[in-house]
Amino acid sequence: MKDRLEYLKSVKRLVVKVGTSTIAYPNGLLNLNRIDALVRQLTDLHNSGVEILLVTSGAIGVGVGKLGLKSKPKTIPEKQAAAAVGQGTLMHMYEKIFSEYGIIVAQILLTKEDITHRKRFLNARNALFSILDYGVIPIINENDAVAVDEIKIGQNDTLSAQVASLVEADLLVLMSDIDGLYDSNPKENPKAKLISHVQEIDSDIEKAAGGTGSSLGTGGMITKILAAKIATSSSIPMLIVNGQTKNVLESVFNGENIGTWFCEKEHKLHARKRWIAFGTTLKGKLIVDKGASYALRKGENSLLSSGILKIEGKFSLGMIVSITDEDNIEIARGIVNYSSEEIDLIKGLKSSEIEDKLGYKDYDEVIHINNMVVV
Repeated sequence: MKDRLEYLKSVKRLVVKVGTSTIAYPNGLLNLNRIDALVRQLTDLHNSGVEILLVTSGAIGVGVGKLGLKSKPKTIPEKQAAAAVGQGTLMHMYEKIFSEYGIIVAQILLTKEDITHRKRFLNARNALFSILDYGVIPIINENDAVAVDEIKIGQNDTLSAQVASLVEADLLVLMSDIDGLYDSNPKENPKAKLISHVQEIDSDIEKAAGGTGSSLGTGGMITKILAAKIATSSSIPMLIVNGQTKNVLESVFNGENIGTWFCEKEHKLHARKRWIAFGTTLKGKLIVDKGASYALRKGENSLLSSGILKIEGKFSLGMIVSITDEDNIEIARGIVNYSSEEIDLIKGLKSSEIEDKLGYKDYDEVIHINNMVVV
């Protein structure tokens, strides 16, 4: 495997996600010095021949500042109103500053259906490729002004990883308000150590990623770990850096060993498996015992009813659910062969006992290995 600097020299298509805390003050008003520095660095990379896609947060936060609100709104209509006001302001500022460096930009607003619906997925992909062919930098955000829970992607960390997968990027960089992933919360533990390199995202890495985001943003470190799972499963490495560090992208591409680098997986996850893992809304949760947890993590076994301890949520046959261990650490996601009511009746039973309990047995497995992805 190439080392980081060697890999960076080969990057031709880059997705950068910038968080609200990087481009706005705590009151929601834009930090123009930071935006100018970000635009200058992206322009320089663009001029060197790297295709750039910018995923930006900040519409709601900027709307909060523009409307003079004291805090981030709680209800969806209020968030939509703030986003509608903030998105225009945010895009105007990006366009103004990029134009000063001779760069044309394009606004792209996405919802979950643009990612999960096959035809819309292809339309979005083709549109982005065409924009890049023109030498334009697409500026991408979730369409918060119209999105509701059913069609929300939820976090721009997740969106940026899905965009990276969509366009088959070479690298995803998340610019946050923290230097990277630590082994514990640095705000609570002054001795917390930065993890500079993550070869594999395991339960220890997930446990280190607790905590929430800033008052204006929506994400925390756990959403960045999910983004890393999506990106690395698509054979795309991901880097978390502090967006408030001066010339951080320049430093990264000059070879400075900063931030946390998540290594790409050698074997790219098949498109269908990526859809199961990350492309659709989870409808429930299955909590499994230690034996099932161990077996599933090996990636070679189906989920049987005997290993299931508890069911959360209400779902039907064919829906996608999360599988977690007793510590609530997610192990896998998959398509269920039985409804939540049926699984509740057969949990803990051997496959041979399913028919006696239900009066029928359509499948031996609750989730077949072919319909499951270890995450």
